[in-house]
Amino acid sequence: MPLAQGSIDGVPPVPGPLAGIRVVDCSTVLAGPYCTMLLGDLGADVVKVEPPDGDATRGWGPPWVGPEREGERTAAYFLAVNRNKRSLRLDLKVPAGREVLNRLLVRADVVVENHRVGGFARLGFDDATLERLNPALVHLAISGFGPNGPAASRPGYDFAIQAASGLMSITGAPDADGGRPTKVGVAISDVVTGMLGAVAVLGALLGRERGRAASVNDTGPAAGAGGATPAGGQRIDISLLGATLAGLVNQAQNAFVTGRAPERLGNAHPNIVPYETFETADRPIAVAVGSERQWPRFCEVLARPELAADPRFATNGSRVVNRATLRPILAARLRDLGAAEWLAALDAASIPCAPINDVVAAFASPEAVALDMVVEQEHPAWGVIRQVGLPFKLAATPATIRTPPPALGEHAAQILGELGYTNGEIALLLEAGVI
Repeated sequence: MPLAQGSIDGVPPVPGPLAGIRVVDCSTVLAGPYCTMLLGDLGADVVKVEPPDGDATRGWGPPWVGPEREGERTAAYFLAVNRNKRSLRLDLKVPAGREVLNRLLVRADVVVENHRVGGFARLGFDDATLERLNPALVHLAISGFGPNGPAASRPGYDFAIQAASGLMSITGAPDADGGRPTKVGVAISDVVTGMLGAVAVLGALLGRERGRAASVNDTGPAAGAGGATPAGGQRIDISLLGATLAGLVNQAQNAFVTGRAPERLGNAHPNIVPYETFETADRPIAVAVGSERQWPRFCEVLARPELAADPRFATNGSRVVNRATLRPILAARLRDLGAAEWLAALDAASIPCAPINDVVAAFASPEAVALDMVVEQEHPAWGVIRQVGLPFKLAATPATIRTPPPALGEHAAQILGELGYTNGEIALLLEAGVI
């Protein structure tokens, strides 16, 4: 298991592609912190500005890490999305706290926040103020339902968004099998929003650099064109609802084409057959026959070659139409042998298939180990922490896991020192409860 660290054998790692970019993370819970963790993994310096009580997910346990004493332990949930960050506890309801954030934003490239619509502005950080503070600042504003429209003022929670977006309506067993709309097993609306938010930030940063280069060459668009400031900063709005609707992809397109809402199919695919789970003699497996070339080979493995020539099943389109007839035939045959035997035979025939692992088994699998998807970090207070590894591998400017998730306010003195505060001023802020 690889050890995540800031250097290897005393040699500093190659800087990531976002080295030199400072991100001020004023978000909490999941969508924003996941976005900023991705930016941190890519090399950005992420300053996590936490409210006086800390990010709410610090208390979303059990399970916990750290001492059992209340207030000294941190929930595993927080650890999942806050590595590669420095923590600054900051009370933004008082002028001294807002002044600290002012100084941070002046020196920042990106600010990410997920206040209720208008909440960041009410704290004194409206668009005009941000542009005056730092015209080059990229501002990612995350909300539940977007800045406009009838639900703009409503809070956005993943569970409610999964329901409102239609995602829950296509997840779970069919009505005929006694199923009910079901949420995805992780907060997928938050995760997708965080990913798309990171993509948008990267696009804005690239646009800013291209704008600066064009300005130098005097060949670019007029200053301020397209909603950007003359120095290249801009506001980005992303909502949990919009991101989740975008994530419906083929199911959304099916609805547009047919005019009908997709139905729940359990583990079956709406457009591909067979592409679902099947029971075997001992445990279920997943089978994904995703092309016409694979279908005859699948039938050979099942010792039912005649199925490939049957006009009811010869093409994927005909198999989708005749799903109710075909599935029982396949299901009966797959119950004849155990999962291991079927998986070996299907794999030998290059038919996509997999065991249905639990989370522990998935990370322990040889495939996950080969991808370095589990790493260990040493925290001075919490000991060794196991975390999910990096999903992307950049050959020339690799992403890195440099620091573990921070304790609340762990880096206050360091960050304020960088902003020009003296030790005496830092002590006064600490005494007043501002930091």
